[in-house]
Amino acid sequence: MDASLLPELTKRQEAILSLIIRQYTQKPEPVSSKILAENTDLNLSSATIRNEMAVLEDLGYIHAPHTSAGRIPTQNGYRYFVKHQLNMEQSALTTSEQKHISGKFQSQPLATEGWLRLAATILARTAQSASLVTAPTVESSRYKRLELIAIQGRLVLMVLVLHGGIVQQRMLNLAESIPQIKLEDVANILNGLFADCSTAQLRFKLSQLAQLEREVAELAVELMEQSDKDQTRLVYRDGLSEVIGSFTDGEGAQQMVRVLEERAFLEIILNDMVTSEQDDVRVIVGGDGRWDELNRLSLIFSRYGIPGQLSGAIGILGPTHINYGRAISTVRYVSGLMTSMLAELYHPEE
Repeated sequence: MDASLLPELTKRQEAILSLIIRQYTQKPEPVSSKILAENTDLNLSSATIRNEMAVLEDLGYIHAPHTSAGRIPTQNGYRYFVKHQLNMEQSALTTSEQKHISGKFQSQPLATEGWLRLAATILARTAQSASLVTAPTVESSRYKRLELIAIQGRLVLMVLVLHGGIVQQRMLNLAESIPQIKLEDVANILNGLFADCSTAQLRFKLSQLAQLEREVAELAVELMEQSDKDQTRLVYRDGLSEVIGSFTDGEGAQQMVRVLEERAFLEIILNDMVTSEQDDVRVIVGGDGRWDELNRLSLIFSRYGIPGQLSGAIGILGPTHINYGRAISTVRYVSGLMTSMLAELYHPEE
C-alpha cells in the first residue's frame, strides 16, 4: 500500500506506534500498554495508552496475535513509521562508525570484487541482517569508436568499442568490395558523428548517413542493443546465516532464501530498483502489495553510481521487524560513499 494513503495520526499516537515498533524490533514479542507505561518516558497512564492503542488497532497499524494482551505492528504500521518517523530522526550511524566504514573502503581497490564483497559484509554486519550488492554496470551502452578492416572480397570485419571497455566484433558481407582506404574514411565519419552517443542517439542520426555509412551504423546499433541485453549483473551476498534465526516463522525464512538464491526472481527486484526514478533509499515492507512472495520481508535498497552512466544497487533484507533506523541509515551512508568513490575514479578532474 502507498504510505501516502495511510490515515494520519496525532503526535501522541505516532509516539506510541513508534515505541511499539522499537520495542518489537528489539524483541519480537507482543507489546502491552503496561510495558509502555513502565518502561518508556511517555508519562501516560496504562489506561490512556491502552485507549490510544485501540485507535491504532482500528486504523490497522497494530494488531493482537491470538489472545495476547499485547500488540504487534502490522505492515501498514511499519510503513507509517518509515514515512513519518525515521525522516525526522538523526542517523543511527555514529560519526565513529562512519569513519570506520570509510576507512575500510579506502583500503580496497575501487570497483573490484574485493570492494564489492566488502560492501556486502559491511552492510550485513552493521545492520545485522542479510545484504545484497550488485556490481556497477553501464546504464546504456555509449559509442566510443569503430574500425573497419577489409578481410577478403566483400567481407569486412567491424570492431566496435564501447565506453567501459566493451568490445564487439561482427563480419559484414557488403554488396560490393570496398578498398581499405574507403573503409577508413567511413569509420572516421561515423566516429566523428557518433562519439559518446547512446543507442537511442545513434539511431536518431541514421537518417543523416549515406547508404554505406548507414549500413555499418545500423549494425553498430544492433550490437549496442545486444550489449545492453547481455549485461550480467554480478550479485554479492552476505549475512544470510545470521538473519535466518530472526524470523518468527519458517515461511519468512523460506522467502529470504528464495530472494537471495533464485536468480530470476532476484533480477526482477534488482531491475525494479536500478531503473527506479527514486534516488534515495527505498523501503519495501511486505512486498508493498506487489510481491506476495515478500509478505514476510522488508527490503531496504538504494542505487549507487554515476547518474546516466554507471549504476548498481545495494540493499538489506530481513524480517518486517527489522531495525529500520539502523538499516536505512546504513544503506544511505554506504550508497553515498560508493557513489562518491566511483565519481572520483571516473571523473577525477571534477
